Amino acid sequence: MQLVVARIGRAHGIKGEVTVEVRTDEPELRLAPGAVLATDPAATGPLTIETGRVHSGRLLLRFEGVKDRTGAEALRNTLLIAEIDPDELPEEEDEYYDHQLMDLDVVTADGVEVGRITEISHLPSQDLFIVERPDGSEVMIPFVSEIVTEIDLEEQRAVITPPPGLIDDQADVASSRDAEAEG
Repeated sequence: MQLVVARIGRAHGIKGEVTVEVRTDEPELRLAPGAVLATDPAATGPLTIETGRVHSGRLLLRFEGVKDRTGAEALRNTLLIAEIDPDELPEEEDEYYDHQLMDLDVVTADGVEVGRITEISHLPSQDLFIVERPDGSEVMIPFVSEIVTEIDLEEQRAVITPPPGLIDDQADVASSRDAEAEG
């Protein structure tokens, strides 16, 4: 399985380094020296990481064969793609990769169907599941242990115990908005 792990930003300095926007929880594993990454656009790669370092809070990478600012600048906006074993799990027991959570069925603890996870939004304070309900509306569910009580990858479901109003009020707001738009 291929996953985007970073996007190349602007050139840094004159020796071929680039800034990268990290899109993985494990940059030390996915963006380590020696890693060979596919690219989008494909014609740019594959790229092999020669060196990496953090400078002023930003990750800087240098790729084999890129020795100057011009070469580095030509890589700008290229996506870096790692080949990941779909069965690979994060080191921590209660951690998951986004691809493992996508398309899970979301049900309440008493078995009521809520919908299906279509997107995971990574916010500074917490992650959110964007869940598409059977009627096509969406509900946002904070991915915190108080609400998401179980992730069962074998059964392909996430069990939640939503606080009052998390699910019902959002559906009511969407319904009232639709009614206002029609009236």
